[in-house]
Formats: sequence, structure tokens, C-alpha cells
Amino acid sequence: QVRLVESGGGLVQTGGSLRLSCAASGRSFSYNAMGWFRQAPGKEREFLATINWNSSDKYYTDAAKGRFTISRDNAKNAVFLQMNNLNPEDTAVYYCGADGDSVSGYQYWGQGTQVTVSS
Repeated sequence: QVRLVESGGGLVQTGGSLRLSCAASGRSFSYNAMGWFRQAPGKEREFLATINWNSSDKYYTDAAKGRFTISRDNAKNAVFLQMNNLNPEDTAVYYCGADGDSVSGYQYWGQGTQVTVSS
């Protein structure tokens, strides 16, 4: 059974930083893209960033660009999201995803970790 287990969420003040982690088990994603998404209350899930298998290609949406950094450690089968200069608009449940076949998009998801940014 494939599982993605997230950690690192919590409560932080405006301008603070958090580092989210996502450890996968059940299969290796060393040759698959992984990414981060978030979902704020009353809103649809929002794509933030993706990273390819060897970290040679990274892509960020405007919401994440310049503040968030995606990285991965294939030896640990894990992906990370460093978030800096957080603001209340970043408050959401953050999810990691993994591409299982490079065709149909992200097939596996973590359970989500809550990030709350206070004023």
C-alpha cells in the first residue's frame, strides 16, 4: 500500500517560515515527479510546485515563486517544501502528491498538514 506521510505544519506568525516534509512508502518515487498543493477553506485545491525525478527541473506558480522552495531526497523517498515570508493568505491544508505513471497526473496524495499563519 502506497502512503505519503506529511509533517512540519503548524502555527506561525506573519513573516515566519516552515519546512514541510513528505515521506513516501510502499513504492519508490525516485523516477517520478512529486509536488505540493494546498487547499484553503472554501477554495479549491491549488497547485504550488513540482519537481522532477533528479531535481533538474522545478516549477512554481506565482503564489509560491520567490518564497517557497521545493526539494527532494530520493534516498529517503521524500519531498520537502521550504516556505518563507509566510502571510495569512498562506493558511491552508498542504498536500504532497506523487506522479505514479507520468501520464495521468498525480495519483498518490498525503493526508494533508495544516498550516496556519497568524497576523
